[in-house]
Amino acid sequence: MDAVIKPSKAFGSISAPPSKSMAHRYIICAALAEGTSVISNLAGSEDILATLDCIKALGAEVDYKGDSAVITGIGGKEHEPNAELFCRESGSTLRFFIPIALALGTSAKFHGSETLMTRPMSVYEDICRERNLSFERKDGCILVSGKLSSGEYEFAGNVSSQFVTGLLFALPMLEGCSTIKLIPPVESRSYIGLTLQALRDFGIKADWKDDCTLKIPGGQVYKPVNCAVEGDWSNAAFLDVFNVLGGSVEVSGVREDSLQGDRVCTKHFRSLAKGFAEIDITDCPDLGPVLMAAAAALNGGVFTGTKRLAIKESNRGLVMCEELKAFGISSDFEEDRITIYKSELKAPKEAVGGHNDHRIVMSMATLLSLTGGTVTGAQAVRKSFPDYFDRIKQLGIEVEFNGMD
Repeated sequence: MDAVIKPSKAFGSISAPPSKSMAHRYIICAALAEGTSVISNLAGSEDILATLDCIKALGAEVDYKGDSAVITGIGGKEHEPNAELFCRESGSTLRFFIPIALALGTSAKFHGSETLMTRPMSVYEDICRERNLSFERKDGCILVSGKLSSGEYEFAGNVSSQFVTGLLFALPMLEGCSTIKLIPPVESRSYIGLTLQALRDFGIKADWKDDCTLKIPGGQVYKPVNCAVEGDWSNAAFLDVFNVLGGSVEVSGVREDSLQGDRVCTKHFRSLAKGFAEIDITDCPDLGPVLMAAAAALNGGVFTGTKRLAIKESNRGLVMCEELKAFGISSDFEEDRITIYKSELKAPKEAVGGHNDHRIVMSMATLLSLTGGTVTGAQAVRKSFPDYFDRIKQLGIEVEFNGMD
């Protein structure tokens, strides 16, 4: 599906979508609890649907209607000894569930898109090898089996925090205390903070012992909870960006005191509006594409901590640099540093690509609202922000679609 966007400004008030990060965490905690939880303010993005599918595969009962899910967890019950988990394109889902399956002693086969199944998994591969557990990539799937044990886990702190979160879900259920030691530097610390918050909400104790060590008591039981998912700063950024592009948008439903690292988007947009800015995205990599789009439209900028953009749905740093050429914007791409140069933004002569990446599609749409033009593969927004185009149309951005599926 192609989105055809005419030059237009965004004005008005709109609510932020629910936080995908917190929704994943609450759903999983509810699935591991003894009893029934109700989670409200959910959005049915592809990633969240993948996590709901996976908890059902492990034996949780789910009644998902509207924006709420009633989840009866597997705590205290017999769980599935063998399970097939379909993760679609959700990296969070895959990395969160691998140690959960091992903690339960479930032999699990993980399915997903070709891109997802090639994402780095060295942390889990090393853990399985060291603890005599099975981890195998076969026929485009990942198969794990064996029983995870408590103890000390140590790995680099500059890999995805999703590995840390997966272990934080799993280790409290095991007998005996555990520690996770992260070799500095520790990146994406804010996402670990979200996990610790969700665990606390469901009655689980886990916390930092020092700047690089997490302590997790064993033998704990997840308690059922009724809770609401807070607004999502990472997707709110794609609405807030219009405020530095000539529009005026009030985004409600996000917490200024949120633990979400992406709440810094507003500060970074202001910096880019003032002039050429240097921004470190080590702790907010999901903001990379929209911040680069804003830099291209404004005064340019240099972004550091960009290395991990290469292992997302696309190589986000590289494809942003490639697509910005169509707008007349030059850039320098390095492994952990990207420079966007200030220039006059021009309308692309041909359609720009979405690269099957929701954040690339939305970043291209942001620029096309200034120049006009077409972005291909617009359906990719279903992954995290399925009503993105409906929302920006409400604000006055003129959008039409070709080849709707």
